[in-house]
Formats: sequence, C-alpha cells, structure tokens
Amino acid sequence: MIPAPYWNRYRDDEIDMPRVGDLAGGEDPHSTRLRHVIGLNIAKPGAANIRAARRAYYGAISYVDDQIGNLVNTLEQAQLDRNTVVLVLADHGDMLGERGLWYKMNFYEPACRIPLIVHAPGRFAPRRVTGSASLLDLLPTFAALANNGNEPAYAAPIDGRNLLPALTGQESRDEVIGEYLGEGAVAPIVMIRRGRYKFVHCPVDPDQLYDVAADPDELVNLAEHASQARLVEEFRTEVARRWDLSQVNEEVLASQQRRHFVYSSLRQGRFQPWDFQPVRDATRLYIRNDQELNDLEAMARFPPLA
Repeated sequence: MIPAPYWNRYRDDEIDMPRVGDLAGGEDPHSTRLRHVIGLNIAKPGAANIRAARRAYYGAISYVDDQIGNLVNTLEQAQLDRNTVVLVLADHGDMLGERGLWYKMNFYEPACRIPLIVHAPGRFAPRRVTGSASLLDLLPTFAALANNGNEPAYAAPIDGRNLLPALTGQESRDEVIGEYLGEGAVAPIVMIRRGRYKFVHCPVDPDQLYDVAADPDELVNLAEHASQARLVEEFRTEVARRWDLSQVNEEVLASQQRRHFVYSSLRQGRFQPWDFQPVRDATRLYIRNDQELNDLEAMARFPPLA
C-alpha cells in the first residue's frame, strides 16, 4: 500500500493509462507465458484497477524523490555535498499494464529501462546522456571515481565499462547486453541493445528486432521484415559468438535440480534456511565502556572535527 499523503498527491484524472493496450492474442510467445505466470488468465484487471496501480506507483516514485531530497539536504547541512557523488538508479522497471502485462520479466522498455542519475555538482556539469548504460557499468565507474578517474588493474575480467567519459561529455559506447533466465522463460532469452536497435533472441521463440528510436513502443517487429534480414543475421551471429545457449540451458536445469534437492533436504526435521548469516561483531554495535566518550562523539560528527 502507498501511504495516503503520497496517494493524495495525484488525482485519478491526472493518471495516464497505458500507451499500448492489451495485446492478448497478438503478442510474442514469452508474453503469453508471462500472462500464465502472473495469473492474468484467472483475473484480468479493469480500467479502475490499472489506474489505481499506476497512481500508487507514481506515489511511490514521489516518496523516493522526497527521500533523495532529504539525503541531499543532509549532505548540504554536513558540508559534504561538494565532495559526495549521489547516484540514483533502480534494478528494473514495471510494465504497469503496458501491452496488458505487469511486473518485469521481459526486455520491453518499461520493464528493463531504468533511471541512472548522477549528482556531483563539484565534478560534473548537468547534461543528458542519450546512450545506453548497464548496471554492470557501476563497478568500473565507482572504481574510477575513487581513483582520480583512472580504473585500477582488476584481478579478474569484468564486463562493465567506465562511464566517466560520458559524464564529462565525451562519446561513449551505446550498448547494453542482457540475459534473462527467470519466470516464464523455457529457454535462455538474450538481448543486445546497440544504438537505435534492440535484438531479442530465444532458441524456442521467434526473433524480435525493434528500432526503439523510430518505434519507442516496440510495436513493429523488424525481424519479420525481409529488408532487415541482413541485420538480423548479424545479430544472430553475434549471439552465437557471445553465448553457448545450449550449455547455458543445461547449466540452468542442473542448478534447478541441485536447489530442489537442497530445499527438500532442508525441509526434513528442523527447518534450516540457507540464507547467508553474516557474522556481526557486537563490540562495534553499541556504546561500551571500552571506548572514550569524546572519541565516540568525534567519530559521529559530520563534518568530522579537525
């Protein structure tokens, strides 16, 4: 539930309805499977349900926006705002009724396109970057931020790229690689987003190719057009080079078998969850008499005492 103050920031007549209506019967096979996964074949939301869900979502966004404002204000009060980089991002979007779908679990823009906002007035001038980026890019970006703009030598190869050039107005690679092996998938689903094109491939489903610049709602599957056969073949060749999808599928099934076995074993006798249990050093969690009070208060001050 969204708290009343945030629900009441909007009126029903201010809430936009989905840009793309329900495509049941004219959609891709994965979307059809998702309908079954989330129970749309059992209960279909009406217009009032859809509007209420979107209104609550906007309220939730407003709540997050307020908390970010509180964070920035606190940094200013502590005189840390000029030396702090604030990043705002999410792990996924939500279909919110677009195409008749809900939640995430696919590579359509509402589900997989997320915000990436970088606030660092002392380092970067305000600008909008049109190129795509990935969550995998955060690690090398953080490493470069902490190392005077230079990436360190990594102990193992990484897939992400440093986004500092894009933040300073330089050209950057406009590419995102995606993999989906979750709900509704009966085989690996992979995605290549490069420039204006998005290519989605699954061994058991028809290919999908969208020009997201000309067709932002992804309504025209260019993979079905003979004029794009060469581009589709280039993407398929790249998919084969990047992934051994048959091996990926076998590894996923083997992992599922192992996890089912472990789960059934843990349910015998006294149930023991297999969640990670971190070791906590209680001596560092509370005020204790082994710490000087003046030292403790000095450590808690922002900005730190000279």
